[in-house]
Amino acid sequence: MRVDYTLLTKTIDALIDGETDPIAKMATIACDVHHSDDRFDWTGFYRVVAPELLKIGPYQGGHGCLVIPFSKGVCGAAARENRVQLVDDVHAFPGHIACSSTTLSEIVLPVRDCAGNVIAVFDIDSNQPAAFTSDDAEQLQKILDRAFAN
Repeated sequence: MRVDYTLLTKTIDALIDGETDPIAKMATIACDVHHSDDRFDWTGFYRVVAPELLKIGPYQGGHGCLVIPFSKGVCGAAARENRVQLVDDVHAFPGHIACSSTTLSEIVLPVRDCAGNVIAVFDIDSNQPAAFTSDDAEQLQKILDRAFAN
């Protein structure tokens, strides 16, 4: 099953319409995105909780890492650089943090507030190699921007 981004966007928009709490939005988005595609094995947010520090937020899947500094891993790179990280092979990514031994590829997107500040990252892991595309990055970033930057 491949994600239908048009349907997913409409569903998420309807579910979070009027919601102002970012954690409630994150929980809803993590759940709906996770169940939208067979490629998505772990889907969740890491929130910026202190300067240069991410802490686990709402997620779907097995346990994730609890704390990730901006200086480490794919999530840290997305937060530090404020840009999408599309990783076909996590074992080839310098400093990759192996929260799960089954993860082969990963996409991490910055979550920005209305001022453009990174408030979290959205992390999706897959046990398939090269599971994510630039279209995934573009469509998922649009969903996040609609939910948090407006």
